[in-house]
Amino acid sequence: MSSSIYDFSVARINGESSDLSEYRGKVLLIVNTASECGFTPQYEGLESLYKKFKGEGLVILGFPCNQFGGQEPGSDNDIASFCQVNFGVTFPMFAKVDVNGSAAHPLFEFLKNQAKGVLGTEMIKWNFTKFLVNREGEVLERFAPTTKPEEIIPAIEKLL
Repeated sequence: MSSSIYDFSVARINGESSDLSEYRGKVLLIVNTASECGFTPQYEGLESLYKKFKGEGLVILGFPCNQFGGQEPGSDNDIASFCQVNFGVTFPMFAKVDVNGSAAHPLFEFLKNQAKGVLGTEMIKWNFTKFLVNREGEVLERFAPTTKPEEIIPAIEKLL
């Protein structure tokens, strides 16, 4: 079992491999995203957070997922284009992943284990679940899909 967020390798949305160790020393907000979800407008809030705090060390990592209502049916290219055209997303986006079940990406298994949901559940309930990670790579908190990005600002500011 991995002991740190920095132990994981992930595929970027363009297919290139990336090690999360490149984000060592940064505050991370890791989000499972979807293009056809009621919460999709949160991309705007996430991008706003990224622009506001990236100079202080915040990085938002977006992981598209099609496990909730089939709301991310497109290819990685479709998703990248959608995020850029509709929300001007500049924060790093990664290849589509599963976040629950037997095919769940190991990163999300780690996140769910480190920051449990309501009543201690590990399963991610829906798109736009957010995990906050400190500069040391510790997963501190899980935020529900209904939590708007701007509501996380106080928690982020404490870590910056």
